[in-house]
Amino acid sequence: MSSIWNGLQELLGSIVSFFYGLIPNLGVAIILLTIVVGVVLFPLTLKQTRSMKAMQELQPELKRLQKDLKHDKQALQEQTMALYKEHGVNPAAGCLPLLLQMPIWFALFSVLRSFGGDEPTKYVLEGSRLATDLAAGRGTSFIWMDLGITPRDAFQQSWVDAIPYLILILIVMATAYYQQAQTMAKNKQNGQQQQVPGQAIMKIFPFFFGFISFSMPTGLVVYFAASQIFRIGQQSLILRLDDRAAARGPKKPRREPKEERVEEEKPKKPASPPGDSGSARQKGAGSSASRASAPSSQASKKRRGKKRRRN
Repeated sequence: MSSIWNGLQELLGSIVSFFYGLIPNLGVAIILLTIVVGVVLFPLTLKQTRSMKAMQELQPELKRLQKDLKHDKQALQEQTMALYKEHGVNPAAGCLPLLLQMPIWFALFSVLRSFGGDEPTKYVLEGSRLATDLAAGRGTSFIWMDLGITPRDAFQQSWVDAIPYLILILIVMATAYYQQAQTMAKNKQNGQQQQVPGQAIMKIFPFFFGFISFSMPTGLVVYFAASQIFRIGQQSLILRLDDRAAARGPKKPRREPKEERVEEEKPKKPASPPGDSGSARQKGAGSSASRASAPSSQASKKRRGKKRRRN
């Protein structure tokens, strides 16, 4: 387990060192690290956003179940789970991206805390530009802040110097609150927000982040703020694409061309040309005439024979 933990710390230190080599600013390097983590966790963010939206759409049905089965808790629980399963909703999906980022928070906390300790280059790439600057006692400044110290330490030094740290903490709290409010739909019937299971707990997170930010290295607070802003952009894109897809409506099934029944044509008798019927009739008339004239010729021959005998 310790080898996995050390490997995660060295991985984060190597990524920060790489980005610092491209842009020699520790704050920018941490923001770029945040973007990488956000892209990797995008499938979970997509699932979490759609799950929260689906939970909002199911609230009228859930309220109806609660009203009808208020005296039978077991049946209510079974019907609720069946409703979630039917619509493919996972109530715990909203916390997955947050839970998976916790190991990254603690590992980055150790990396940033080492910058101000006895071994500032413990987790960064050996021979990198960041390692050189940290060994020389520089490289941790970002917008009038020292990313290696905590905001509490900055407040102890001077109230004036602590103003940038205070603004950063307020940004963390505001973005955390807006991220939660982004997926909260309003009930169009009464204008009140629909309460989703777990929503009350999620409302505590902005204050939780603000509280722990006082005791965390400022570099980690920058990570919090950048992560919240990036996820707000991701959720906005997901919701916009889903709304467009819903406005277009379900895709109509493509109709396949009907197969025309080809009836086998019966062989027809060739039609005789007009002249053939007349000639056939003439031939029939000629044959009948010849048959009628045959007995008359024989009678005439007998008459001629009788005359010759008389003479």
